[in-house]
Amino acid sequence: MRFIETELAGAFIVEAERIEDERGFFARTWCAREFELRGLEPRLAQCSVSYNRTKGTLRGLHFQKGRPEAKLVRCTRGTAWDVIVDLRRDSPSFGRWVAVELGAENRRAVYVPAGFAHGFQTLSDDCELLYQISEFFDASLACGVRWDDADLAIAWPLPVAAISQRDRELPRLAELGLADR
Repeated sequence: MRFIETELAGAFIVEAERIEDERGFFARTWCAREFELRGLEPRLAQCSVSYNRTKGTLRGLHFQKGRPEAKLVRCTRGTAWDVIVDLRRDSPSFGRWVAVELGAENRRAVYVPAGFAHGFQTLSDDCELLYQISEFFDASLACGVRWDDADLAIAWPLPVAAISQRDRELPRLAELGLADR
């Protein structure tokens, strides 16, 4: 596996290194030892799948308040524009975001450190993302930041075709009480 640093401390693009032959290829997509050697969270508590019918579907920006979780996210069908936002109050990149195109063809993943919000917009119909998560989901801790927060100024690539009512009503970053803004 190749770990490519992003401009946000602790966040990485993870690429599988293929071993190819006439049959196709084999590639490792997870190794606790490789993650641990880089100081990344190696523990997995659960895996989840997000299936999205329509191109332009937007989910996020989500995080778990009080029990931060690290995630490794990859797109296993279709393509998605994946966004992570640093919400770590003491981080020099607090409030900044990075986007990565994930897809079944490029087989990239993004490592989302604990303390980040995560969301995505589908770039194709019938898009599916796989999450490997370090903490168990607890609905009472589920939180998020508005996808269209002007302070973040995320440049989503498509008009929003579908979004949940919950995601439409998430607070803005300044309303979360994470920093003086």
